[in-house]
Amino acid sequence: MTLFFSLVTLIAIAALGFWVSQKRVMRAAGNDSRNMHSLPGFYGWNAAFSVFVPATAFMLFGLLIQRFAENPESALIAPDFIGYGMLIIGVIGGLWAVSKAQPDVRARNLTERWVMVLLIAAASIAILTTVGIVMSMLLETLNFFDQYALKDFFFNIVWSPDFRGGSDLGILPLLWGTLYISFVALVVAVPIGLFAAIYMSEYAGPKTRSIAKPLIEILAGIPTIVYGLFALVTVGPLLRDWIAQPSGLGDSGSSVMTAGLVMGIMLIPFVSSLSDDIINAVPQAMRDGSYGLGATKSETIRQVVVPAALPGIVGAILLAASRAIGETMIVVLGAGASAAQLGSGVGEVINPFEAMTTVTVKIVSQLTGDTDFSAPETLVAFALGLTLFVFTLGLNVLALYVVRKYREQYE
Repeated sequence: MTLFFSLVTLIAIAALGFWVSQKRVMRAAGNDSRNMHSLPGFYGWNAAFSVFVPATAFMLFGLLIQRFAENPESALIAPDFIGYGMLIIGVIGGLWAVSKAQPDVRARNLTERWVMVLLIAAASIAILTTVGIVMSMLLETLNFFDQYALKDFFFNIVWSPDFRGGSDLGILPLLWGTLYISFVALVVAVPIGLFAAIYMSEYAGPKTRSIAKPLIEILAGIPTIVYGLFALVTVGPLLRDWIAQPSGLGDSGSSVMTAGLVMGIMLIPFVSSLSDDIINAVPQAMRDGSYGLGATKSETIRQVVVPAALPGIVGAILLAASRAIGETMIVVLGAGASAAQLGSGVGEVINPFEAMTTVTVKIVSQLTGDTDFSAPETLVAFALGLTLFVFTLGLNVLALYVVRKYREQYE
């Protein structure tokens, strides 16, 4: 018996329990809902939840045990056993709920408890997912450091994987490329996005706003591969022909500036839309009080509105930064996917018209193709991912500290 068939059968049992419970309680109440504690629908929903929720929980628990069991073919965790167990639990739950379909039973309270269980389960998904992601990366990262020295990973300035042996897997070149490209992207996105948000919320009229805001948000709906092609075909050659070659800074269209500029354009709606919503949420009374004290519109925005909206604005910038750090396709097509050395001189390291790559690009490249998942050259992808996760988490904590320390407090 497949789990899919068991799930479909369970849904049918839940629907049957819903119908039978309603009919039973209506008959017991003389077809008069005024004789019942709750409306008939609550008795039906109590039956449906009693069938579906415990059986689904059993299925998820069984699949989890099967995933981590040493012998997945064991009879106690085989798909047939899980499927039959689901149906048995569902039938028992349905029979119990039907027996409770009496006019004096508080079916509404029982249904609300089931809803509470579902809400708690939904709220727990994010936490459990985060824990699962971290644990999956952590276990493989520990396997990697059993084969490759931690000191060499964090302090080596050369990235040169070789599945035949003798690899140099230093993260510093990748981390530098990630931060450099993200910095360029934020330099482009934050001022433009923030100024656009201030204009739309404080200066633009309703008609202008109704046109400008959707046009800006269209940028968020463009696939990143399209941005990458735009960087490869248009922006890269323009920067090379107009700036890099005439100034002697490089002769390649793939560069930090290409990827950062295009990524910054992609991030503008993330900053502008969220900042616009936050600025609009600042109470109008604060603006009126500032005007009453003689401040101009620009002074009010600078000294009252922006400080009051600072936590939300920083949140928008953090979202944009996280998006930039995790971007892959724009970097592959705009900045190159192979250059990962820090270089022999300072000029090569900081030249924005040199090709560079990022942590995310190398994670993809190390897990692509016919790879040996026990080799350090493959396991290094998990170490890169965990390092990037910890780094991003640290930035979020630092930003939260800065916001709490410097934001304006209003009564």
